[in-house]
Amino acid sequence: MPSHSRRTNPLINPERPRLALGLEGSANKLGAGVIKHTEDGSSIVLSNVRHTYITPPGEGFQPRDTALHHRKWALEVINDCLLKANVSMHDLDCICYTKGPGMGAPLQTVALVARTLSLLFEKPLVGVNHCIGHIEMGREITGAKNPVVLYVSGGNTQVIAYSRQCYRIFGETLDIAVGNCLDRFARVINLSNDPSPGYNIEQEARRGKRLLPLPYATKGMDISLSGILTSAEALTYDKRYRPDGKQKSPEDEDVITPADLCFSLQETVFAMLVEITERAMAHIGSKEVLIVGGVGCNERLQEMMGIMARERKGEVFATDERFCIDNGIMIAQAGLLAFRMGQTTPLAKSTCTQRFRTDQVDVIWRA
Repeated sequence: MPSHSRRTNPLINPERPRLALGLEGSANKLGAGVIKHTEDGSSIVLSNVRHTYITPPGEGFQPRDTALHHRKWALEVINDCLLKANVSMHDLDCICYTKGPGMGAPLQTVALVARTLSLLFEKPLVGVNHCIGHIEMGREITGAKNPVVLYVSGGNTQVIAYSRQCYRIFGETLDIAVGNCLDRFARVINLSNDPSPGYNIEQEARRGKRLLPLPYATKGMDISLSGILTSAEALTYDKRYRPDGKQKSPEDEDVITPADLCFSLQETVFAMLVEITERAMAHIGSKEVLIVGGVGCNERLQEMMGIMARERKGEVFATDERFCIDNGIMIAQAGLLAFRMGQTTPLAKSTCTQRFRTDQVDVIWRA
């Protein structure tokens, strides 16, 4: 066994409670959260504050504008977070920030804030992998022990399982992430970005009545989503497509509505995700599925995954939007787990990387 497993495990019997501030800003959500690890090893969420950069309908968010948003709101979000947690910067044991993956400019903005606070208050830094933050927070909230993880967000789509102190990627997208696919289609049909385009696609899909044929592209354990997005977009130019969704004459019985397109896109993409997740479950013999990431809030995805899991006599674990959508508390949780095992990030190495893969992290806090 690795040498660190032979020492007294501070995760089981810490000598005192530990406090961490987590800062997240890899995309359009700026989050700050304070978490407390008690003497018995349990976690207590003291605060979890978030502010989202929302663009007009039909527009995405650009790195430069998103970074400006994070700069504008950083102090207010952090102060609000500390106030709700009823702690000061001096009470913290460490400051955790998102090292990657994500958008370059927003990542750098949050890293700069974290470095500044570290220097001002002489607190150690812990750089955190964004994906690991989602997984560890999901495990903590749901109580899942050793699940197959489906990580679905705006920038990532991966099927993951833990083995030998590493979260190993069994399958992933070969092109765009599922959240990006849904967001881009929302822009095509001019859906609002408030609170998020993915949420509004989910609401629109509930009114859909027709399952339209779209490309189904699973390739082993991987999936491809760019083709299905192109095909769904092409249907908006079909002569049967009516943006208002109204049937104006008997000849329009086969009319295609935005709701039909959203329904068809969701059903097809989610079916692909369920398929590759089931393959991973069969491979490692797991009965648990943990869904994390922003798209993990989607109730239809949870429902479809639940049907599959029940057929395998398994169980699905998922969280609500407080912990599914990018937030600071997940960074605090993963960062504090690493900190309590002696891991910190030197100031000289407190950089960011847009392509920080899940399987590059040494998960030394798991036996």
